Amino acid sequence: MVADFTKRGRSAVQPSPVFLVIVAATVICGLFAWRYGDNPAKGARVALFGFVISAWVLSLCVHEFGHAYIAYRSGDRSVAAKGYLTLNPLKYSDMLLSFLIPVVFILLGGIGLPGGAVWIERHRIPGRLRHSLVSAAGPLSNAIFAIMLAVIYKNFAAQGHAVFWLGLAFLAFLQVTAALLNLLPIPGLDGFGIIEPYLPRRFVDQVSGYGGYVFLGLIALLWIEPINRGFFHLIYHITDALGIGTISIEVGHSLFMFWQS
Repeated sequence: MVADFTKRGRSAVQPSPVFLVIVAATVICGLFAWRYGDNPAKGARVALFGFVISAWVLSLCVHEFGHAYIAYRSGDRSVAAKGYLTLNPLKYSDMLLSFLIPVVFILLGGIGLPGGAVWIERHRIPGRLRHSLVSAAGPLSNAIFAIMLAVIYKNFAAQGHAVFWLGLAFLAFLQVTAALLNLLPIPGLDGFGIIEPYLPRRFVDQVSGYGGYVFLGLIALLWIEPINRGFFHLIYHITDALGIGTISIEVGHSLFMFWQS
């Protein structure tokens, strides 16, 4: 019975051609960045930019897929009909929130802003723990991405091809920022979704309507110098623990902003 349930869950997952194009773009741009070796020429920086953006969009697809897949396994079969299990970003309900805004924030400030677009029919999911797991799946995917990238970086970055590895370091940094921001327990973010099932229903109903304003307030706070400095200090502390140095991230970010040179 368990094996059959697992098989049904896997068969519902059908990566779309759009997602495969994103994967291909990530690989191709990564190979171009790799070919430049240690030479930070303009072409290398453009290739690094394409690699980071493509990989970031790929990770956003996986983030949203994580929510949908756990919801599907927990009882909400509607996510399959909505196309959420195809990893196709065009199927998500809010392209602006889930993809365009996160990409813009990378361009403006080098912050991995979390998105949000899959609509889960929560009434189909029994049990508070399952609801929490649905919310946790997204930031968990970012954390797994960060750890995987850090392991690869730590074991192979000393072998040359600095342009590629600096881009990878910056990409890992973005994953850490996305995971950390998304775990904040404020309405509209997954951190609040994790604890929401255990909060009084009346309180949840009252604060949920202010989620968008609270989120905008959070973004505004990140532009205040002391808060910005403290936030990035925490992020760099985490990336240092993962084996990725601050200098590598900052140089990777600088190369990513190819239009500034």
